Amino acid sequence: MGSGFSSFVVMFSTASGPPVAAATGLGDLPESVVGSVLERLNPQEICRLAALNRAFRAASSADFVWESKLPQNYKSVISRIFDDDDDNKFHSNLCKKDIFARLSRPNSIDGDTKKVWLQKGTGKPCVLISFNGLSITGIDDRRYWIRVPTDESRFCSVAYLQQIWWFEVDGEVEFLFAAGTYSLSFRLQLGRPGKRFGRRVCNCEQIHGWDRKPVRFQLSTSDGQEAISECYLTTQGMWNLYRVGDFVVEDSKVPMKVKFSMMQIDCTHTKGGLCVDSVLICPK
Repeated sequence: MGSGFSSFVVMFSTASGPPVAAATGLGDLPESVVGSVLERLNPQEICRLAALNRAFRAASSADFVWESKLPQNYKSVISRIFDDDDDNKFHSNLCKKDIFARLSRPNSIDGDTKKVWLQKGTGKPCVLISFNGLSITGIDDRRYWIRVPTDESRFCSVAYLQQIWWFEVDGEVEFLFAAGTYSLSFRLQLGRPGKRFGRRVCNCEQIHGWDRKPVRFQLSTSDGQEAISECYLTTQGMWNLYRVGDFVVEDSKVPMKVKFSMMQIDCTHTKGGLCVDSVLICPK
């Protein structure tokens, strides 16, 4: 890789004088130098600079540039997402830039109950867990919960609570996270999503009980970290991320198990009109 300094300064002769150095620009920089610069930029900046000239375009595809954007345990992430055949294709057929591009798109795992992708700015994994991958009290009883198809969810459906006394949602995930700090949030909406004449609508008629007591959110990790928060659900008709807390990953070679829950179990009143879409874990 690299064009060498022979292309950096080009000499030519004139009829009336000594050899003169031709004008130089960014296009004359060796690819190795350009690559060293790109290593220090984020993926979005690399892609923008690739349009500058031929040298930047060539350096922007170098494996060592994109390997620096992948998490150190990216091979384990590939094995977690893809089966053995696809795993082998990754290592044999794709360059590091293409691997990063593929992992930056949401990839389904665990029977499409979870989606995993790399955050483009940091190269660290995000995990999205569908309500179908959670344990929800009464989910199979249509007196309490129904599944609502909607294009407002990445999983194409959400769980809608009509009415219940004991509200509890639990889940857990085990994943090889890259080292760093991560935030966990529930994606919820007060009101039932729908469409009327092709336009988005939200039915808020069944919303009740959430102003009486706060919802309690909790998380715990396999290495002993814990977080607790409480929040009243008040905003109607729009999706919100309700933050549970943060946890820190120090060793990317050891899978981290994270357990989480939300509950409002005061049985003196019912509550309803809530949509549960998913749980999001992302780098902070």
